[in-house]
Amino acid sequence: MDKTDINLLEQLLYKIDKEEVLSQLKNIDNSLLLHYFAANYNWNNGFDVPSVIVENEACDLGTGLLMFHNADGYRLLENSDEVSSSSLVEWKDFLSKVYNKITKLEFKTQNISFDPELSKIQKYKLKKNNPNVSDILISKSPGEVIDVPKI
Repeated sequence: MDKTDINLLEQLLYKIDKEEVLSQLKNIDNSLLLHYFAANYNWNNGFDVPSVIVENEACDLGTGLLMFHNADGYRLLENSDEVSSSSLVEWKDFLSKVYNKITKLEFKTQNISFDPELSKIQKYKLKKNNPNVSDILISKSPGEVIDVPKI
C-alpha cells in the first residue's frame, strides 16, 4: 500500500461529510482498500458505511466476514432469536444482509483471508446449538492473509 492509498483511507475514515465518504466508497474498485477501510472503521458511526462496502462489487468474502464478525455476528450465530427480537433495526438489517451474502456465496472474490479466531469449544457449541451453521462463518476463509495497517 502506497502513500496515496493511505492518504485516501485517512481522508475517508476521518472526513466529516458522510455523504461524500459513501459516494467515494461506492466507486472504489480495489478490494484491499475496502478491506483496510473496513478493518479500521469505527462502528460507533453506524451501518451506512459498512452497508455500502458490502454492496460494492469489489468487496471480497474476507472483508464481508470481517464486517460480519466486527458487527457482533457471533451473537446471530449463537442465538438468532435474540438478534431478531432486538430493537436495533439497523444492526439487525446489516447482519441479515451480510449473513445472506456470505452464506449464498455472493462475493465475487475470495482473495483476502479472514479468520474469526474462534476456539474449538466455541465452534463446537455453535454447531451443537445449530448444526446448520455454515463452516464459512466460523472458520478461516480462503485467500491470502494480509496485515492490516492501523490508520
